[in-house]
Amino acid sequence: MKKNLFSIYFIIVLAFLAGCGAVEEKSASNTGSDSSEKTLVMATSADYPPYEYVETAKGGEIVGFDIDVANHIAKKLGYKVEIKDMDFNGLIPALDSGKADFVIAGMTPNEERRKTVDFSDEYYAAQQLIVTKDKTIKSVENLEGKTIGVQLASIQEKEAEKLLKDHKFEVVQRNKVTELVQEMKSNRVDAAIIEDAVAYEFLKKNKDLSSFALPNTDAAGSAIAFPKDSKLTKEFNEELNKMKEDGTLDELVEKWFGVKK
Repeated sequence: MKKNLFSIYFIIVLAFLAGCGAVEEKSASNTGSDSSEKTLVMATSADYPPYEYVETAKGGEIVGFDIDVANHIAKKLGYKVEIKDMDFNGLIPALDSGKADFVIAGMTPNEERRKTVDFSDEYYAAQQLIVTKDKTIKSVENLEGKTIGVQLASIQEKEAEKLLKDHKFEVVQRNKVTELVQEMKSNRVDAAIIEDAVAYEFLKKNKDLSSFALPNTDAAGSAIAFPKDSKLTKEFNEELNKMKEDGTLDELVEKWFGVKK
């Protein structure tokens, strides 16, 4: 009888162990899922048309040049994209804290940013404009004693700092370009430094605004930012190069900027 009980007990133990093995095997197969099931978190600042902005006619969907570039690359690599909208000055901290896998927001890869993040190759280059409602401001010299707005933590903020070496004016920072435009229209800011493609969008919709090119500035290239040593940097660069070679990038530039390359 004891022998029979022992045999039954032994069979139950074997069945239990076999069941555990099946669970472990199933778990291992889940962790080995391919990239088509993975989602990348993309951080952006959706106040920068035509790069990225909220399209109210599409139910608040975030659209734009950068969004098309990111979605095209992610699709080719087999990823889905989840967009997180935040203030521009919070984008790099989002990468540092692991809250985002990459950032695309018309961001220029300057040396300060390179200290904490990696960048893709540049995919678009733009110039800087002085935008104003004040008809007396027609040159940099006319900025003396005025109030100039810039987006916080942007390349335009650096351009303002360079101008301050030879000119005297007050610099105010705002989180979003839309805020700068509103400040100008309300006469709280005399002018703002805004990237050309973005400025053109606001100039088309606000006929009381005018602009002129900011002299002695290099073209500010845009690149995609990643956490340091991210494998995505190489993967995205490979797809960016394909977009440049097959004309896909030129098509998106024409679509969003109206420029044929």
